Amino acid sequence: MLLYNIGIRFYGLAIRLAAPFNEKAREWVKGRKGWRKKLSGLFTGSDKVVWMHCASLGEFEQGRPVLERIRADHPEYKILLTFFSPSGYRIRKDYEHADAVAYLPLDTPGNVRRFLDAVRPEIAVFVKYEFWLNYLRELGRRCVPTHIVSAIFRQDSVFFRPYGGVFRKALGTFSTIFVQNRESEALLGKIGIDNVVVSGDTRFDRVAAIPENAVDIPVVARFADGTEEVLVAGSTWPQDEEIITSLLLERPHLKVIMAPHEIVPERIDRFISAFADEAVRYSDCDGGTVMSRYRVLVIDAIGLLSSVYRYGKYAYIGGGFGVGIHNTLEAATYGLPVAFGPNYSKFREAKELIALGAAASVSNIGELTGWYDNLAGNPRIYADAKAKALSYIAANKGATDKIISVIFRK
Repeated sequence: MLLYNIGIRFYGLAIRLAAPFNEKAREWVKGRKGWRKKLSGLFTGSDKVVWMHCASLGEFEQGRPVLERIRADHPEYKILLTFFSPSGYRIRKDYEHADAVAYLPLDTPGNVRRFLDAVRPEIAVFVKYEFWLNYLRELGRRCVPTHIVSAIFRQDSVFFRPYGGVFRKALGTFSTIFVQNRESEALLGKIGIDNVVVSGDTRFDRVAAIPENAVDIPVVARFADGTEEVLVAGSTWPQDEEIITSLLLERPHLKVIMAPHEIVPERIDRFISAFADEAVRYSDCDGGTVMSRYRVLVIDAIGLLSSVYRYGKYAYIGGGFGVGIHNTLEAATYGLPVAFGPNYSKFREAKELIALGAAASVSNIGELTGWYDNLAGNPRIYADAKAKALSYIAANKGATDKIISVIFRK
């Protein structure tokens, strides 16, 4: 623990040193200023508090079905939602199903004691990858039931390394480790961890509810109206945008709705410039904009993508030419066949969608064009891919029910 605590303090120092030069580091530091004052008085001594912690926005989406079920089924509890990353906090700081949203203070022993003294949670829920050793140790010391949901473990993670003893010990502090698959359960069993429930992935519950809760976006609806050939390119990065551009130039009948992962004006300008007056930004459109004149619509706004997929026939998911692909399930829940770049090996759902024939990995423009032409030119193949995407989502629902039944069992 000594080395861990030294490392945590150096991490905090490094972020503070980077803050003057890096926007995210600056936001991280600013968001935590005065955290004790912000938390004091949020809850009274009589409040029953559930605390859920998520690293960032992706983890929030995995924890969200559980949080919303707690709100619906157990209104006697107040809910505190915390984030480690500025990107998660920035977008969800006004989340309506939590009584308070805050940054998680750095995991030092003093911070942890003061945080838990202020919040006094009766139940703590961490999501997927969050293993803060001082928080877990102190929650265990205070006998607070602590759970982690949608966790996934791989052989190469720190828990299974010779030097991972302190992290293995932390796993024993959880009341329940809800894992996504049997492989994770087996790995944990090899190191003597048996407080495990195979519940599946809560993201399936989340995305299964998206179509019925999707919002109407009139500008996008008018853009997609009158053509079946609409590709939604979600969470794209520069290399994704390069091959999407090539696909559009080679297939002039195709329309694309692109939602970049980051709203960077210079990148959007470069993408739009390839299509001259056939491309438009969402922010430049209103009720009077004649959308039929455009082939390309760039969504330069946050929070619309999950509803935008409803207007597409095909989907391309970005990130596969970088550190890893983004959310394929938000497209699959509408029955859209999905393509993405080559870096998908750590994503179980991507591999399973490929095996089913509902998705494909592409490494270049030739492969992307081949994937599109095969679907566009063969109605039976397209219908089969669509049906398999829909059935895949339906078959994997239910994790939230299992988790709630264990956390609140009598």
